[in-house]
Amino acid sequence: MRARMIHIGYLLADNSRLARWAFDEQVREIGVTGPQARLLLILSRRPGENQGFYAEQLEVEPITLCRMVDRLEEAGMVERRRDPDDRRAWQLHLTAKSRKVVAKLQLRVDSLVDAMLSGLTSKEREDFARLLKAVGANLSELRELARTANG
Repeated sequence: MRARMIHIGYLLADNSRLARWAFDEQVREIGVTGPQARLLLILSRRPGENQGFYAEQLEVEPITLCRMVDRLEEAGMVERRRDPDDRRAWQLHLTAKSRKVVAKLQLRVDSLVDAMLSGLTSKEREDFARLLKAVGANLSELRELARTANG
């Protein structure tokens, strides 16, 4: 049984690596890096959060996110606004320019997902999504337990 779990862990990690590579290749053609694209996509779903939230979502250090936001702001794709509840914090928002980029990104992501799931039936796709959500929930629970244990 242990050998099978190692095999599944390897498959998850390897497929994740390949998916990230494919994603990065797709978005590079639009003119953004993979991490920038991920930030823009998260911002499209959750606008107006502070920079710390987005750093956590991307699993990067706050200073790394700050530099990324600096570049996106210079390119006219992200706007920083003062947080009305905390004058030290900045909330992030998309601009009109970046909304057009996000629309292109979403088309690329949808196409990539279709390519990744090529050959799977509709039922298999639904089952796969359900199983991935269950695995993700289990992993999130483990992470929360570790965070609690580590203070």
